[in-house]
Amino acid sequence: MPAIDLPIPEAWHDLAHQKGMTIIARVQDRYHLALACGTCGRPSKHKISALRACQPQCPHCLEAQWRAAAEQAGLEYLRRDPEDMMYAWYRAPCGHEVRRQPDRMRQIGAGRNGLRCETCHAAREAAEAESCGWVLIGSDPEGDANYRLYQHGCGHQQRIARGNLQTGRFSCGCCGECWSAAPSWLYLLRLHLPGHGPVVKLGYSRNPQSRMRHQLGMTAELGCALVVSIPMATGHDALKMEKRLHRKLRRRYPEAVLPREAIARHLNLVSEIYDAALEPVIRTELERIARTPAS
Repeated sequence: MPAIDLPIPEAWHDLAHQKGMTIIARVQDRYHLALACGTCGRPSKHKISALRACQPQCPHCLEAQWRAAAEQAGLEYLRRDPEDMMYAWYRAPCGHEVRRQPDRMRQIGAGRNGLRCETCHAAREAAEAESCGWVLIGSDPEGDANYRLYQHGCGHQQRIARGNLQTGRFSCGCCGECWSAAPSWLYLLRLHLPGHGPVVKLGYSRNPQSRMRHQLGMTAELGCALVVSIPMATGHDALKMEKRLHRKLRRRYPEAVLPREAIARHLNLVSEIYDAALEPVIRTELERIARTPAS
């Protein structure tokens, strides 16, 4: 900061001292001063009007606060953003650089906010798509933050809600099959209902894991596990066989059928749940179905 040989009124010195600063010299032009911070002693450039109207802020002390806040949040402060001084660049625990406002670091350190690395998040979304036979193209062309644009293996591009991609509740608009024609599964789940104990659920789905995790409301506390899954040629076949088996079980073992009110308190359904004592019977029935040739 080259000094300029211009007078400095005594009142300016008094004002600077009141605000914890010391005037070193006039610099750059007639509108700027070099002030030494009363805390760290390092100089910085400020407008004379800022000294008069407000409390000058030492950029060196401010940067030290940002470093400390970043360390508290588990990140490493790297540098201020030269394009927007209200932002800074940090190194996240994953090793990638992220751009955030320093106030966000204080919120993360206090546990009031979380950090999501955009690079890692994009990689997770791409991996999700790949596991389903799709390629992530980019953000939704219609601007909906819940949707992404994907391309199927057949070449068809389609908007899909990310939640639907994660749970498998969608199909390709070009080569996909409706649920009744698509391959499906008969399944048996084992879980623990508070206030009752071990129970089992018999059902059918195109994706039993997705149904268990996302559609039935089965929380970790219920300890749900997929016990048996029997492939069926179509959803229509699976539905027909499931309904036939439920009728048989309710007719022969009415005492094992759980009441609706006991189920509805914990799951997003009100039927198809039986006492765990019926599990061997249901497994035997499913094994019989698996051995029966498709008609």
